[in-house]
Amino acid sequence: MAADRRRVVVTGMGAVTPLGLDVESTWSSLLGGESGVAKITLFDASDHKTKIAAEIADWDTGRYFDVKEARRLDRFSEFFLVAARQAMEQAGIDYTGDEEAAARAGVMLGTGFGGMRSFLDEIYTLSDRGPDRVSPTGVPRIIPNMAAGILSIEANLTGPVSCVVTACSASANAIGDAAEIIRRGAADAMVAGGAEATINEYAIASFAQARALSTNNHDPRGASRPFDAERDGFVMGEGGAALVLESLEHAEGRGAEIIAEITGYGMSADAYHITLPRPGGAGAARAMTAALSDAGLEPDQIDYINAHGTSTPANDPTESAAIKIALGEAVAAETPVSSTKSMTGHLLGGAGALEAVISILALRDQVLPPTINYEVPDPECDLDYVPNEARQASVSHVMTNSFGFGGHNVSLILSRT
Repeated sequence: MAADRRRVVVTGMGAVTPLGLDVESTWSSLLGGESGVAKITLFDASDHKTKIAAEIADWDTGRYFDVKEARRLDRFSEFFLVAARQAMEQAGIDYTGDEEAAARAGVMLGTGFGGMRSFLDEIYTLSDRGPDRVSPTGVPRIIPNMAAGILSIEANLTGPVSCVVTACSASANAIGDAAEIIRRGAADAMVAGGAEATINEYAIASFAQARALSTNNHDPRGASRPFDAERDGFVMGEGGAALVLESLEHAEGRGAEIIAEITGYGMSADAYHITLPRPGGAGAARAMTAALSDAGLEPDQIDYINAHGTSTPANDPTESAAIKIALGEAVAAETPVSSTKSMTGHLLGGAGALEAVISILALRDQVLPPTINYEVPDPECDLDYVPNEARQASVSHVMTNSFGFGGHNVSLILSRT
């Protein structure tokens, strides 16, 4: 790491996932190899090719928001706000009444779609009942940045507040961008993360038409099978995750417990295709190499990679090849790699934030979450994918990858302090 920039640390984490409504329950389920995938209940999927997803089945809006608040929130905003509240509570930050400190704290949100459910509902209302019945809260519920804006209002965060929309890389970008804001001295603390809530009739139909989703409807829990030769597409998930990031000086100055450090952030573009990764993995490898350079680390110092690992025919061999390019074949062969999407499903724009949380938990507890449903090896995917069972390991530096439609590639490196 360059010596002339501020170090950025993590002091709080929050998560709302198909495996649990907080960080620890999610982590326990991951280490137990549990799957959050089941038959879709959020809409009638009987006529759809894909009838499975990783839903948050027991979500109760009224537990977290009063009726007035709920009217202005899409489901994705609810997920992010609850995760952010958890992260801020753990970090012990509260800017109520402290305007000087509040001006040095902000929010960076990542999402792929924003309020898609609200958008569909408003379009149905317009079509079926006419323009006078459209809700005045429709637009605020739909637009992607609104969860960040509402958090800033709720928590009195008056510093930098923004939103990244880079498909499935979005919340990884949000964390990296928030870290850069702190590094350059524009803020002392940032709440960074993302959320997605796209298990609906349009998104499922569209992704299925693109042949991106698994149609393994008879075996929901076995449908997401990253790196396995019999994988047939990703399983959509939903949820949100958030981190509180601070400069090291700020965190130490207030006596905060430091959980991990953001040491590396790399980005690249495939410049190849709107949905497919560039064959051979060179584009993704550039993001990994950039993150290593940013962190000042050698490839053999990465102890674990939380892979993008979508369970699609195109992503998994490409990511495996990219890891070999970035780390070198010999080092890659010795580096454990796993995809927790095998259990959580793919949170799209929220995936990077959740997987950053998972990576930090691997650092904290010195254990690697598994890739479940790994049964039939694929000759094109020949790395150590931590198959089916969690593994104890010595972990100091973790890389987590996120790749998005449009050719967006992001790698983050998180380290023990």
